[in-house]
Amino acid sequence: MEFCTLFLLISCLSWSLFVLCDSQLQTSQSQVLLQLKKHLEYPKQLELWYDRKTEFCSLPPSANLNITCEFNSVTELNIMGDKPATKVSDFSGFPIPNKTLSQSFSMDSFVTTLSRLSSLKTLSLISLGIWGPLPDKIHRLSSLEYLDLSSNFLFGSIPPKMFTLLKLQTFVLDDNVFNDTVPSWLNSLPNLTTLRMKNNRLKGPFPSSIKGIRTLVDLALSSNEISGNLPDLSSLTNLKLLDLSGNKLGSHLPTLPKGLLMVFLDNNSFMGEIPTQYGQLNQLQHIDVSFNMLTGKPPPELFSLPSLTHLNLASNTLKGSLSDNLNCGRNLEFVDISNNRLMGSLPSCLNSETRDNRVIKFSGNCFSIAGHHQHPESYCRKFKVHVYKSSNGGKGIGVLVGLIVGIAVLIVLVAIGFLIVCRRYCPRVRSEQHLLQKSVPENSTAGLSSEILTNPRHVFESSKSEVQILPSCRSFSLEELKEATNNFDSSAFLGEGSYGKIFKGLLKNGTQVAIRCLPTSKKYSIRNLKLRLDMLAKIRHPHLVCILGHCIEVEQDDNCSINRVFFVLEYIPNGNFRSHLSDNSPGEVLSWPERLAVLICVCKAVHFLHTGVIPGFFHNRLKTNNILINEHRLAKLGDYGLSIISEETGNYGTKGQEPKSWQMTRLDDDVYSFGLILLESMLGPSVPAKTEATLRDELASLSKQEGRVRLMDPVVLATCSEESITVVISLTNNCICPELWSRPTFDDILWNLQHAAHLQPNIAHA
Repeated sequence: MEFCTLFLLISCLSWSLFVLCDSQLQTSQSQVLLQLKKHLEYPKQLELWYDRKTEFCSLPPSANLNITCEFNSVTELNIMGDKPATKVSDFSGFPIPNKTLSQSFSMDSFVTTLSRLSSLKTLSLISLGIWGPLPDKIHRLSSLEYLDLSSNFLFGSIPPKMFTLLKLQTFVLDDNVFNDTVPSWLNSLPNLTTLRMKNNRLKGPFPSSIKGIRTLVDLALSSNEISGNLPDLSSLTNLKLLDLSGNKLGSHLPTLPKGLLMVFLDNNSFMGEIPTQYGQLNQLQHIDVSFNMLTGKPPPELFSLPSLTHLNLASNTLKGSLSDNLNCGRNLEFVDISNNRLMGSLPSCLNSETRDNRVIKFSGNCFSIAGHHQHPESYCRKFKVHVYKSSNGGKGIGVLVGLIVGIAVLIVLVAIGFLIVCRRYCPRVRSEQHLLQKSVPENSTAGLSSEILTNPRHVFESSKSEVQILPSCRSFSLEELKEATNNFDSSAFLGEGSYGKIFKGLLKNGTQVAIRCLPTSKKYSIRNLKLRLDMLAKIRHPHLVCILGHCIEVEQDDNCSINRVFFVLEYIPNGNFRSHLSDNSPGEVLSWPERLAVLICVCKAVHFLHTGVIPGFFHNRLKTNNILINEHRLAKLGDYGLSIISEETGNYGTKGQEPKSWQMTRLDDDVYSFGLILLESMLGPSVPAKTEATLRDELASLSKQEGRVRLMDPVVLATCSEESITVVISLTNNCICPELWSRPTFDDILWNLQHAAHLQPNIAHA
């Protein structure tokens, strides 16, 4: 007896310890939840998340919030907000007051934080006003089984790396603004049972790969812009719900799996007859194929299906007579065959006067029944489709069309000949001088190209850059620049670098500008140079110094050779990054959290230069004195992309290495240079004067505490956390490692910097 009592006591104690352990989160997990609250701009649903001492796992579940924990980690997070995605037609990639989160919200940073909850199995974030493209790094939540991000303002494409979420069973993205194609990799998710992407702007063909998802139970892609033909879906043997209504699907209705319960194919462009196979779907309960272009007589077996309760065939072009002996299933409650071309008598099982418990709609046909808004029988008999009908007049039309085409070809040939003559005999110099006389009107729209603004991959960055309020780039005359700088007076001189002298100027409208005089290559013609300048001038990003215009000074000789090129830039008043890294520098010294914020800004800018414009800009002279800090301590990268208009491309890596031509530079140049910026951020502005061997030795020493005390900037030591600085030291090692293949991409660099920022308290994210 005593043994049994002791056993029960031990069991109860063990269970209590398990429950206690299970309800207490790791400190890092609590910190992540608080960071999520900050990202979501402190919604009232999370008002009980006070601080790190909050017992998150013990909070009572509600309709708006539920957290489940296992083994000190969050495994389930469900948040229902109060910002449903209604009237998404008003959404164009920019935040909407009171509907979305603010302009400062970053979906990329939010998902970076979220991905640190690595044990999450269930994630539901509904009606929270989150906006922006869904980042690829969502795939880092590798334990996800249930994902619901419905009723938000997510747009762009669905990240392809999500095919690695092999445990995912439920995938819901309803009521968003995704505007790319339906992914073709969905059949790579071996456990997927529910796929819902209703009410988006998905376009393109229905991917045939979906028919390979044998585990699929619910498929709902309604209210999109999906077009083309549907494949044979009979292989989806587990499918119970199929909802493809409200799209642009055409051709014939597909073969369906026998186990289907609910089918919604209405409001499309399906043609042809209803397949007789539909009359064999004995488990079918609800089918809606209304508002299509279906023809022929509906299969009588469809009405008598034993489980069918709802049948909607309205607003098609069905014709013929229904059999007087038509049988209706005993469970049939609703039938709508209105607005077709059906004739003859109405079968008794569809007569609502004799069936009190059955709703029948049949108006707009030609049934021989008094009233009920029926057309005369002649209306239905005369109805024919004349699309393919030809007549004797076709020959005359063909002759007319041939004559028009012949005249058009003749005009084109004459125009081509005229252009050839002009190019052969008109002086080239005159056409190039004409280029210089053109200027962009001050009220014209400039910024990113239309291709990039409509590309889902980049629309988020363009929305953050507020291109709609940035001044457009235009051509300046040399007289305007002389007036702005008092004829380039020494009092306006700001400095000189490898890309020429720079002056401070004041335009007539009162705008302060920086004017850089560039050394140019003699090999470029005026036309070629202007194309390159225009390419640079279209770049807009919140962390890039804005190019306001340019000026090409031409020598007055027979060749119209280029003398000087000027860039007019926005003026950044608070100095460069290097001037804020030491007590001996003129600017106010930045703390480690502030330095991290600057590094994140610059990383976003370089990532945009690599991937956000076509063609990309890869050799961007990344140095701390090319990173400018404005009055709000917002970092902006300058001198980007200038190598495309200058022969001088600078040295690769550190001192002592051979320079590379612009054609040979690669993304690795910027990664290496950024690694040196990371190192300078930790050690101070003495880094550029040291050899590569010395820098590698010092970086190795930073792995130990005594090395950090000896080498690291005192301000960094005093303001950094152990976890944050360790992440950046490891990242720096990877950026400047000798093996090019092992260096990270800027996407990886950005993720690591944001991770370091989240490990560092009191940082304001860019």
